[in-house]
Amino acid sequence: MIIVKKYLRSTQDWISIEDITKEGFIKIKNKNIFLKIIKVEPINFNLKTDLEKEAILNSYKIFLKTCNFNLQILIHTRKEEISRIIQNIKKTKNYKINIISNEYIKFLKKINSEKKSSSKNYYIVVDEKYENLLEDNIYFKLNEKYQKIKECLNRCGNKVKECNKKEVLDVLYYFFNTQKNNIKER
Repeated sequence: MIIVKKYLRSTQDWISIEDITKEGFIKIKNKNIFLKIIKVEPINFNLKTDLEKEAILNSYKIFLKTCNFNLQILIHTRKEEISRIIQNIKKTKNYKINIISNEYIKFLKKINSEKKSSSKNYYIVVDEKYENLLEDNIYFKLNEKYQKIKECLNRCGNKVKECNKKEVLDVLYYFFNTQKNNIKER
């Protein structure tokens, strides 16, 4: 006789996220921790002159020395979704253009399948424990960390922005859904 155990727990039961505020703060279940996800738009370091590169590296050193708190760097790489591009290319009705278009579609698919056409998103995750603090104080402390990161990385030429609830959900979707590369429309 085979005994099968049934687990009636949902995905929400094992994911340790209790709540996400509209401002994008993540409250972790049973851990007294809040998280904030910050998106970083990087610079193209290779296009900089040697003097600019040295200044950027010095700014990063200062950034790392002044961050007296824990942070995680998350890099998300995903293959580009080209189905819309292909659909737009197929819309042409001219026979001669169709021949060229079909060759171009084959080329796009080949490049995409070799993972040469991908995009990367960069995030920094900071946390704050709230043992004896009010939630407003937690938000204030996380925002202080965000401002410090933003100031330091802006000196390096990066653009830094806070992630709102939708963007946080997108990051979490990518993190937990490793089988799919695309966000489904919500």
